[in-house]
This record gives sequence, structure tokens and C-alpha cells, in this order.
Amino acid sequence: MKILFWGTPAYAVASLDALVAAGHELVGVVSQPDRRRGRGAALVPSAVKARGLELGLPVFTPQRIRRDPAMQTQLGTLGADAYVVVAFGQILPPEVLAQPPLGCWNGHGSLLPRWRGAAPIQWALLEGDLHTGVGIMAMEAGLDTGPVLLQRPVLIGLLDNAELLAHRLAQLTGTLLVEALPRIEAAGAGPQQQRLKQLNLLPQSQEGVTYARLLTRDDLRIDWQQSALTIHRQVMGLYPGAWTTWRHKRLQLLATEPLVKRLAEQLSPEGAEAAARWGPDEAQDTPPGEEMSATAAGKSAGGRVLEVIPGVGLVVATGGCPLLIRTAKLEGRTATAGSTLIQQCGASCGDQLGEQEPTEAAT
Repeated sequence: MKILFWGTPAYAVASLDALVAAGHELVGVVSQPDRRRGRGAALVPSAVKARGLELGLPVFTPQRIRRDPAMQTQLGTLGADAYVVVAFGQILPPEVLAQPPLGCWNGHGSLLPRWRGAAPIQWALLEGDLHTGVGIMAMEAGLDTGPVLLQRPVLIGLLDNAELLAHRLAQLTGTLLVEALPRIEAAGAGPQQQRLKQLNLLPQSQEGVTYARLLTRDDLRIDWQQSALTIHRQVMGLYPGAWTTWRHKRLQLLATEPLVKRLAEQLSPEGAEAAARWGPDEAQDTPPGEEMSATAAGKSAGGRVLEVIPGVGLVVATGGCPLLIRTAKLEGRTATAGSTLIQQCGASCGDQLGEQEPTEAAT
């Protein structure tokens, strides 16, 4: 098949590579324009644009495809049988959706209709979902509202972060696209409703619809009055961005474990041992989905270091059960773990995280 590929971040590169490896003819790549990044504010191409150029493909970077009829016309002349979209970052207008004879197809990193929108992986982790997945969807004018051709679930581990989960979902997206395209080609061209009926697509349920709103800088700062599970999900879901303060410097948390006894089997051996010490007594243990308050558990509240575990990390009080910090990155330093983290921070019991504002250089 002749395919025009639409995508922007590294997540989408696996799908582009999978289509090429499967022998499909890529007539071009459409990606977001170069963005300024880093201290020098140099223009940097997207991961998909960079990969497209490596493959020797024509690359197009419309600022706003909705407002660029000349670009729409140019793309329509490429002769693609189908458009494949993976994390492109713009909504395709009806004029574009109507161009390819075999339709426009989206590889989306969630089990629709849960987490429609731009950050489904992050929100699945932030909300503590036990599973997510990938769906191959026929595109229509709404935001991720089209019927689904293929869908496959993926379990989410308690210690999975956004980077690890995204890698697994990216590989699965490429696999499902390669599986879906022969079926799409076999259905042939013709009126859209006729094609979709022949493919026996599954309409999305009207129940359980959630939207993955765009994340902001305010989402990254840790509130130590929240529960250990909430903070842990923030660290994992926003990896590597969630931060607190340590002696007027910004401290990014990169790996944590919530010391909740009922989750001991999902923790590391060190985390399970710490949970046995710091979790509430079994007789007082809370039901699934809840945590005992810091007051009821007899613990300090809000970011206080409760224990320094040599070779492991810091046990810190939250609004519920304590949190174990395994890996972190102090402003101006490299990421460290275990004894190196403890030594770098110079932490001891009773020290406080999160009270001071970061210095101006760190904001």
C-alpha cells in the first residue's frame, strides 16, 4: 500500500519503522514544525521528521494543517492509498480525512473511549489504571471518536513509568498497524460507510469516556500532603518531570515506591521490607484504593525524611503511608540512586522536602 504517515514524537517512530519493514510504500511523512529547545533555543526537528529524513522520504511540516489549503492540496497529490496517524498533534480537517481512498487510520495509545486526547499514557498512570492498550481507529472529525478496528490491552505494573510504558505501547502500535492494513486494503475503496461496514468496526461506547487533558508545568510540582500512591503515580506518570525542593534546589524524583502493605508483592524486595516497617498494622490496614492518614498511622506529615536506608534511598512522609525515593536528580547534578543519592543530598532523618522555593536559576 501507498501510505502517507503523520506523526511527531519518538513514540510514533516505531510505527513508521514497522510500516517500512512490512514493505509498504511511504509516499511521505507529515510532522509538526521544528521547535526551539535547550539553552541555546536551537531549532530541533521532531523525532518523526528526523527519522523520515534518514529514510530518504519527503517530509512536510505544516504549521496548522487546518489553515493551509495549499498544503492540503499538495498532500492530496501524493497518491496515498491510506493515511496513518500516530501522535501527530493536530486534528485533521474533513478535507484531509476525505482524501485517501482507503481512509485515515489512527494508532492510539489507550483503550478507547478511555483517555481520548493528547496524553493518554500519562493519564493512565496518573489515575492508577491497572491496564491500558492500543487501538487502531478509523478517523472522523471528532477527537478520537471513530470506530475501532483492532484493540489490544496491556497490563500496567505499579513500578512502570511513562517512558517504559510508552516504549511497550509504541511497539504494539506498530504491530497492530501492520496487522490492520491488509484488512483495510482487502475492504477496498468505495463509500466510507460501505468500507467501514465491511471491516466490521466496533463503535466506541458512549459510557466510560474520559479525556486526557494537556499537562502543564503546575502538574509537575509534588504536594507532600497527598497520599503516597498519588505522589508515586505523579512521579511515574510524569516521568521524568515531577519535582520537589531540597534546600532551595529543585529535586526531580525519578523512581519511587509507595510503602503500602497491601501492595508489597508489587514492590521491590527493599520496598516490601520498608513497607512492613512503615505501613499500618495488618489489623488496621485500609481497604484497596485507600490509605490510612498520616495522623492515624502515627507518622510525620508532609515531606519529612523518616528513614535513610543505606544503599536504597529515603523514606519520606506523605499525607498517607510513607514514600520510598529510590532515584532522583538534584538540580545541576546527574540522576543518582541508593547510597550516591543519600550522599549527594546529605540527607538525615528529620530533614524536610518541599518547604523552600527553588532558587531563581532553578525555576
